[in-house]
Amino acid sequence: MFVIAYGALRSGTTLLRLMLDMHPGLSCPGETDFLFDFTAIAPDGRVTIDADRLGRNRIYRASRARLDPALPGREALIDMIGQLRDRPDQCVVLMMHRGIETALRLFPDTPILHMLRDPRDVARSSIGMGWAGTVYHGVEHWLRTEREWDRAMAAFPGTRTMTLHYERLILAPAEELARITSFVGLPFDPAMLDYHRASTYDPPDASLVEQWRRNQTARDLGLVEARLGPLLTARGYAPSGHRPVFPRRMERVALQAMNKRAIWSLRVKRHGLRDPLLVGLAKRLRLPALGHAAQARIDARTVSEFLK
Repeated sequence: MFVIAYGALRSGTTLLRLMLDMHPGLSCPGETDFLFDFTAIAPDGRVTIDADRLGRNRIYRASRARLDPALPGREALIDMIGQLRDRPDQCVVLMMHRGIETALRLFPDTPILHMLRDPRDVARSSIGMGWAGTVYHGVEHWLRTEREWDRAMAAFPGTRTMTLHYERLILAPAEELARITSFVGLPFDPAMLDYHRASTYDPPDASLVEQWRRNQTARDLGLVEARLGPLLTARGYAPSGHRPVFPRRMERVALQAMNKRAIWSLRVKRHGLRDPLLVGLAKRLRLPALGHAAQARIDARTVSEFLK
C-alpha cells in the first residue's frame, strides 16, 4: 500500500516526511519524483521508463530503490515503491512535487495528501535556495504544482484526497498528524512529534508562519499576488491588502535579468565557474552528454555541502 503526499517545493513536505517517518506503520524515504519524472505512457497504454536518465538522477541514486529492467513499466514502478519500505506491512508515503497526473493515470485509486503553504512564503524561500532571484519568479514552481493539481483533479474527480496546510501543521501538529493517520487508516502515534530528536530540524516554530508579513515589501507582495491571481484565495489564503502589481514589458525584462543574474551568481559561488558553465552550454546546444560529468560533480557537491 502507498499514499502520495503532493505539494510544491518549500511547502513543508520535508517537515511532513520527518514527522510521518517516525510512525512505525509508515515509511517516508524522501523525495520520490524520480518515479514518474522518467516514466512515459504511450497512447496504447504501454508504460516505459527511461533507465538512462533515471540512473543519472541524484535523488534516485541516493534512494534505496533500484529499477529492475526485466519488469514491464508499471510493475517496475510497483517493485521500486515496495523497495522503499522497511517492513512489508508498512504503508509507503511518496513525497512528490510534480508528476501527479502520471501517477494517477497509473494508480488511480491512490489516496493523496495535498500539502499547501502560503505561496508568498514559498516565493521568498525559493530565493534562499538559489532557485530564483526575485519573488516574482520564486512563486513560479508553486503555480506549476498547483495548476497540475487542478488538472489532475479535473481528470480524476473521484480521487480520495485530504488537504493539509503547513501553517496548521506548525501551529497544531498533533491535531493535524492525527487527521493524517486517520486518513491513511492508522492510529495516531505521539512519536511523530519527536521528529526533531532524530533530525537536524527544530520543533515546530510559530515564527515560520506568515513570514511574508515581516520580510516582503508592498511591491513584492503586489508582484506575487498579481501573478497568483485567484489561486491565492482558492487555496485558502487571504490577500495582503496591497495593490496588485502587474509589471509592464520592460519591467518584466528587468525582473528576468535580475532573476538570472542572482541564480547564476549563487551557482558560481557554490560550484565555481566551470561546471555551471558546462551544464548551461550543454542545455543551450542540446548536447546533454556534454554536461553529464559537470552535473554529477554539482550533484555530489550539493549532497555533501548543501544538503547535510
